Amino acid sequence: MASDEELMQKVAEGKLDAFGDLVRRHEASAWRIAYHYVSDRAEAEDLAQEAFLKIFNTASRYRPSARFTTYLYRVIANLCVDHHRKKSPRYIAEIPPRESQDDAPDKQLLSGERSITIQGALHELPDRQRMATVLRYYEDLSLSDIAEAMDTSYKAVERLLARARKSLETSLSDF
Repeated sequence: MASDEELMQKVAEGKLDAFGDLVRRHEASAWRIAYHYVSDRAEAEDLAQEAFLKIFNTASRYRPSARFTTYLYRVIANLCVDHHRKKSPRYIAEIPPRESQDDAPDKQLLSGERSITIQGALHELPDRQRMATVLRYYEDLSLSDIAEAMDTSYKAVERLLARARKSLETSLSDF
C-alpha cells in the first residue's frame, strides 16, 4: 500500500486514482474536523470537499516535509477559520448522536443535551482556540501535530488549549 506522500507524488503527476485513494483514506477525518468546527453537516461536507479540491489543485507544489495528514489538517483548519470569518456561526438544534443500540432513551436524551451544550460552548471560543480544541480532543492529535497544522509553536498550542479549557470550564460549570 502506497503512503500518503507517495500518493501525493502520483497526484502531482496527474494520476486521478491516487487522488481517489487519498480522499477515501482521509475524507472522514476531514469532515469530522470541519463538522466539529461549523456544526453543520452540509457545510462540513462542503469544507472537506473544498480542502481536497485545494489539495488537488496544488499537488504539484506539495513537498513532503511533514506528514500528509498534517498538510490536510492545515488546509482544513484554514478553510474553517476563513469560513467562520466570512459567515457568522449558525446555532444548530441537533448534533448527530453517537449512539449504541444498548443506550437507554434517558441516557440518549442526556447525552444529546450534553453534546448540544458542549457544542454551544465550543462555538463561543475564539477561532484558534476552537480549532486547537477540535484537533486535540476530537481528532486526538498531539500538540506538535496541532502546532504544525495550525502553523504555530508548540507553546502557543499549549496556551490556546489552556485558555480554551478555562473558558469551557466556566461555560460548562453546571456539568
